Amino acid sequence: MTSLSSISAIARHPLALRGNSLPGRLSPLPSNRSMIKCSYADAAVKDDSKSATIDVVANVRTERVVVLGGSGFVGSAVCKAAISKGIEVVSLSRSGRPTYPGSWVDQVTWMPGDVFYTNWDEVLVGATAVVSTIGGFGSEEQMQRINGEANVVAVNAAKDFGVPKFVLISVHDYNLPTFLLTSGYFTGKRKAETEVLSKYPNSGVVLRPGFIYGKRRVDGFEIPLDLFGEPVERILRATENFTKPLSSLPGSDLLLAPPVSVDDVALAVISAVTDDDFFGTFTIEQIKEAAAKVRV
Repeated sequence: MTSLSSISAIARHPLALRGNSLPGRLSPLPSNRSMIKCSYADAAVKDDSKSATIDVVANVRTERVVVLGGSGFVGSAVCKAAISKGIEVVSLSRSGRPTYPGSWVDQVTWMPGDVFYTNWDEVLVGATAVVSTIGGFGSEEQMQRINGEANVVAVNAAKDFGVPKFVLISVHDYNLPTFLLTSGYFTGKRKAETEVLSKYPNSGVVLRPGFIYGKRRVDGFEIPLDLFGEPVERILRATENFTKPLSSLPGSDLLLAPPVSVDDVALAVISAVTDDDFFGTFTIEQIKEAAAKVRV
């Protein structure tokens, strides 16, 4: 009987896509793996003791993503998109499991908790990536804490635990003058960005969308933001050749930055999670491009 040694292969070939701030290429991420073994016999050879066999062993990477704020507007879209791509999802949010129905909802592990007080050992076990959709408005102090400090805590917890990738949903700066970017919302977000890119220089991802539209649930009611966002996006994209000369004016993006579908943001996150070459800071246009690469 002729025997060949086992052949190991990683059944994954990432498609290159980089942001605009951090060049380079990553090493393959560590991950959970499952073994697949099969035998092959040439059809032209009779099934007897003289048949040649080939044993193949493949290491298949399985993704396990922890979504912070997974029951919110953007977070739930990320959870839904990840489930549709066969990714295991854990959500950590103060409200826990959402009340609305959905087949994908039953496939997410919902954990109620606060990033400042949670037991990260329970949340991050087996995680290959953490996605933070944490953010909000309020007083200056509240915005610094929610947009900045909460995300910094999460980044450091993920790094200390050994999670190989961190994805942050941040915000476009709308080409505003520096003195207008001093509010707790923007300074908190930029503080979180700095933490992600310093702790994860070769795998951290910062997405900077503008206005995000879609169907948003608030206190049991559904607000159809897409009725406004979708036509505005189409108009701005159709006229961008005419409005582009105005883009250098301070604050021009308050009117000219196209809105982004929540589904596009979610798909860009999936691209970031599954592609080792996807890291850095990504603009509105780059978010759209990343989404297009994984959309079926």
